[in-house]
Amino acid sequence: MSIAIPTPSNSFTRLADFALRSGPEDIPASTMERAALLLLDTLGICAASAPMEAGGIARDTALALYGTADPAMSAPMLFDGRPASRAGAAFAAATQTDNLDGHDGYNPTKGHIGVAVAPALSVLAQHLPGLTGREALAALVVGYEVAGRAGTALHATVSDYHTSGAWNALGVVALAARLRGLTDGQLRHALGIAEYHGPRSQMMREIANPTMLHDGSGMGALVGLSSVIMAEKGFTGAPAITLEAPEAESHWADLCKVWQTELQYVKPYPICRWAHAPIDGAKLLRARHGIDHEKIARITIRSFAESIALYPGMPDHSARAQYALAFPVAWMLVNGHIGLAQISGEGLADPRVARLVALTEGVVDARHQARFPAQGRWADIEIEMQDGSVYESGDLNASGGPDAPFDAATICGKYMSFAAPVLGEARAGALRDAVLALPRTDALFSDVNTLITPAP
Repeated sequence: MSIAIPTPSNSFTRLADFALRSGPEDIPASTMERAALLLLDTLGICAASAPMEAGGIARDTALALYGTADPAMSAPMLFDGRPASRAGAAFAAATQTDNLDGHDGYNPTKGHIGVAVAPALSVLAQHLPGLTGREALAALVVGYEVAGRAGTALHATVSDYHTSGAWNALGVVALAARLRGLTDGQLRHALGIAEYHGPRSQMMREIANPTMLHDGSGMGALVGLSSVIMAEKGFTGAPAITLEAPEAESHWADLCKVWQTELQYVKPYPICRWAHAPIDGAKLLRARHGIDHEKIARITIRSFAESIALYPGMPDHSARAQYALAFPVAWMLVNGHIGLAQISGEGLADPRVARLVALTEGVVDARHQARFPAQGRWADIEIEMQDGSVYESGDLNASGGPDAPFDAATICGKYMSFAAPVLGEARAGALRDAVLALPRTDALFSDVNTLITPAP
């Protein structure tokens, strides 16, 4: 027996036309180039997170729970090579990437897109050897554009703040529907299934008690690809209310007019974005005044409430370190750099950092709160020295956002700093070059995937 569903909304019709029938030539060249850089940035974090404990657990979990006996439904896991189901391989890569909080994000959603859509692209492309670089980037742009709008629609129509997996699952659906050639009806049901099953987990609960769950994006990737397969097999689930409800329509009105892909921020540090402006302030003051961290007497951080709610003490594991505030600021003041070494292992117990963390106070500031989330992630930091000198950063927005985006050289430098220690300089460099070549008319995505799928 068939189930009657409402007539498709105008928002869905626009989305289907864009996702299923547009071509790479319909997307601005600047958007395609930015998509390649965002893909490179995400792959760098995915590679760097592969040896981490959470990444290993995620891949082993994918093998245990999300395998398949059907070769047509399997794919090698990213930076591992062992086969899992397509949904399982995407889950593993998104989960490990989510556990090194250095991937891109989108201010209005307070969350992340690339962490889910980039793994989905790589996994699906394993069965598309002729996929061109331009078509791969177009599919990636579709994922970014749909996920961002689903996120803003969700947060505008519900009372709680949900993790990214709740809405980046819809971006995965749109990307996969394009690459797998779904019909409009299948796409509509897949979006509805993904929205219904998406992990509407409470982000502030994770902020209060950081764990390997992070931003829910592993489950978002899993749900997104699972929903596409379910819809292909005839499972129904339409409509998605964050797309088709009347109160959500305004969030989709600028589809193909405003390219959200170009509005993503790129993180310079593997730390929650909410802490980046204070870290930038510490970096600025350290360079400007030649601050000796041993002579600091007091540190005051003023920011929005969600930032001040980040973990205030010395973290005892990497997940907590990535959702901390005083800790990364202290590391910046101690050595002017924050990378994987600072948020794991011995970096979690440095006595110099512990001393500064104990001297740090966080204060909620009304002017920074008023700017959150639409205008960025603002803060200011004040440092008092033992001799009574006081240094102030002034108001700062987190660096790398759409108001002052990082250029290609900066993003490539960041990528190499994360990927090369795991992949080696030669393989990391070859992967960089293959990704940057994707906008060319003669590029194939298989040139990228051959460098992703083997184990590090």
